[in-house]
Amino acid sequence: MIALRNANSRGQTRIGWLDSRHSFSFADYHDPEQMGWGPLRVLNDDRVAPGAGFPTHGHRDMEILTWVLEGALEHRDSLGTGSVIRPGEIQRMSAGRGIRHSEYNASRDQPVHFLQIWIETAQPCIEPGYAQTAIPAESLAGRLGLIASPDGRLGSISLHQDVLVHAARLSAGQRVSYALPDRRLAYLHVAHGTLELNGQALAAGDGARIHDEATLDIVGRSDCELLLFELPTPRH
Repeated sequence: MIALRNANSRGQTRIGWLDSRHSFSFADYHDPEQMGWGPLRVLNDDRVAPGAGFPTHGHRDMEILTWVLEGALEHRDSLGTGSVIRPGEIQRMSAGRGIRHSEYNASRDQPVHFLQIWIETAQPCIEPGYAQTAIPAESLAGRLGLIASPDGRLGSISLHQDVLVHAARLSAGQRVSYALPDRRLAYLHVAHGTLELNGQALAAGDGARIHDEATLDIVGRSDCELLLFELPTPRH
């Protein structure tokens, strides 16, 4: 089963310096039908004006991933970490029992566009932590490249949850396939461009909840970029 989530149906926070679209309930946007998918709790598509950003604030018990699409994002946190994240790099902040951080557009004249993803940790109150790594462009060109995993395999960033995150950049007509194991969920988000997922058309900002699909066939309809999450089924 594939349930599409149209980009225009997402929640939105729009203020002077921020345009944020919420695939799942977040902040003042609440939809009881959109509370996440498995442990994937938040997927925000953020655009921040030059020189602006989020002042210091706190988080707990989430793996927070940042994937920059355009521009550069400056990060500082209560662990003493300071960094700039650019396209092709993934950042993971393990909030654990508590962490505070800020995020600002690193440029004074160019906007930044990034995805921020929250994944619930398998266990609460873990030790807070931070990691950032570069993902080689060739590992995503025309293929699904692993960017996050529980054990940090294949150069991916490690997670405190049984989740695999892949990214791909496809040209028009390029095709990739993914075998989804039994009793596993998936979520696909289109970052740029247009594609087909098992024959269904998706465009930038669209998402898809997926379960009971043995194989995912993804074809670029134009040059496109996507993220694909493989997720555990919640325990009842």
